[in-house]
Amino acid sequence: MSRWPLWAVLASGEPTWLESRAYDALGLEKGEEDEEGPPFEVSLGRGRYHGLVGSNPIDVGAEIQIAKELSLECDEPVYSIERANDPWTVMSWRKGTPDVLEEDPESLAKSLGCPLPGGEKSSSRAARSPLRKVAVVEGVRAQEAIRVLEEDAGEPLTPGRYRLEDTPRGLLISSGTGDIGYADITVSERIPHATIYAVIASPDLDEFIVTVRRGGEGVEEFAQPPDEFPRLRVVSEIKGERAPERILAALGIPAEWFRNE
Repeated sequence: MSRWPLWAVLASGEPTWLESRAYDALGLEKGEEDEEGPPFEVSLGRGRYHGLVGSNPIDVGAEIQIAKELSLECDEPVYSIERANDPWTVMSWRKGTPDVLEEDPESLAKSLGCPLPGGEKSSSRAARSPLRKVAVVEGVRAQEAIRVLEEDAGEPLTPGRYRLEDTPRGLLISSGTGDIGYADITVSERIPHATIYAVIASPDLDEFIVTVRRGGEGVEEFAQPPDEFPRLRVVSEIKGERAPERILAALGIPAEWFRNE
């Protein structure tokens, strides 16, 4: 795994079965993923529990889908861990129902016999930078995006779940928590003519990724530092710009947004 894991699912069961059911939960088949590649790796534990871990920021949120589905079939609790945003989120799942835990994810993983890969590199929250995600959508207005997001959720959006703002450069989708989940992908799938720039970055912009989507698919990616194993066609600029600060300016995204708590 080339990056520090950003999310994980810890569950009891035979590893190949857990892997198979996780692919089912994501609507994928092993070996037939899209161009972005496998969304997770299996991390073998020493006992009943094993981990499914992911390190690509664009896959954050998969842990919720996987944990919910696995919990419907597992007798023991299933745990989901999300370490991309601040604060980290740790949840225990039983029969599809989550319960937020006030536990350190690495301590929890060690107690279950399956420590998270890369845990020795960072044992405290102060040692890593939280990532935040925002998207700019060209060709869509806020009301249309709200409609498709509510249709996908099957219910009205809860207040504060997303911030949707029409700007001269497009619709800005953000969230007060720093996590917009799969909102950019949902809008891209439901409104295929739109071009979406999903930006994931750390507060000081030392980790900076822009994924361009059309028709629900990632078509190209800009990353600094460069990804060792890129999953999309790599581009050297976005909107004619190469520096993170200038790319954000070209997209109409304030750099300060990534630094806010």
